[in-house]
Amino acid sequence: MIFRGAAILAAALAALPAAADEVLYPDTCDGAGVRLQVLGSGDADLTDGRAASSYLIWIDGKARVLVDAGTGSALRFGESGARATDVDVILFTRLDAAHALDFPAVIAAAQREGRARALPLYGPTGSRLAPSTVSFVRTLLDGTRGAYRELSGVLNPLAKDGFKLQPHDVRTRAPSVGVRRGEKEIVEISVPPRVRAAATYVVEEGRPVLAWRLRVGDRGIVIGGALADDSEHLKRLAQAADLLIADDIGAAANNGISTVGRFAAQAKAKRLVLTQRPRATREAREMMQTAVRKDYGGPLAFADDLDCFAIPNGSPR
Repeated sequence: MIFRGAAILAAALAALPAAADEVLYPDTCDGAGVRLQVLGSGDADLTDGRAASSYLIWIDGKARVLVDAGTGSALRFGESGARATDVDVILFTRLDAAHALDFPAVIAAAQREGRARALPLYGPTGSRLAPSTVSFVRTLLDGTRGAYRELSGVLNPLAKDGFKLQPHDVRTRAPSVGVRRGEKEIVEISVPPRVRAAATYVVEEGRPVLAWRLRVGDRGIVIGGALADDSEHLKRLAQAADLLIADDIGAAANNGISTVGRFAAQAKAKRLVLTQRPRATREAREMMQTAVRKDYGGPLAFADDLDCFAIPNGSPR
């Protein structure tokens, strides 16, 4: 009987995935600790009922940081139970429909909830192909020429009621002596207490795109697309991340999804989550997982809308 029980246990253990190919399972977002919730796991293609890119950082049961606000994500924000009055800062990786279309809806929700304190916002600078973050916000919310003038009180310094939005472009500092002009660097951003933020620019078809690292206590969360970028600054930003969010794997698939796994392995990321999955990439999930596993053996997940991932305390550095 003892031998039979041992044989059954051995067979069960053999059926489990190897530790090197561990699956990362979603958790809940309530309770103490730090968690990342994926509000939007799809693209702006409006298929399969998925919202586009958006993420919430929960700290001790409250949503404190919003990263991106893509198509449909405002609805997921409401479904998550988050309150716009709790959010301390909004960060953008890029300013397109898949990452920023629902931004005015978030601002409207904050007004309706009676938010009173200022709300800082940071995002990329502009280029020939995209506006800067400050220009983007003013184009939408300016009281004279904005698309959503009913929300313009958040930009009007004379308005007595409601909160004030504080938009900022993330700008790199002038190069130091011995550093080539135009070389990307990591920029520290001042955000509310308990969260430290840093960003660096990545290359994507001439558009300014940011990768973000958020640190809460001893835990580091990195969110960014274009992980095939060979910038040393991006590799340094992502080094030993407790959770690495590979946004825009549809674009990565065109360049070889294996680049995501290779980057995660080089960065020694402790957990990897793949998001912003267009329909074509969802249909090729097994192929993509195999490609990532060629280089990366850590905990891996393909995210769905509203999935929440816990970041354990005391992760080694």
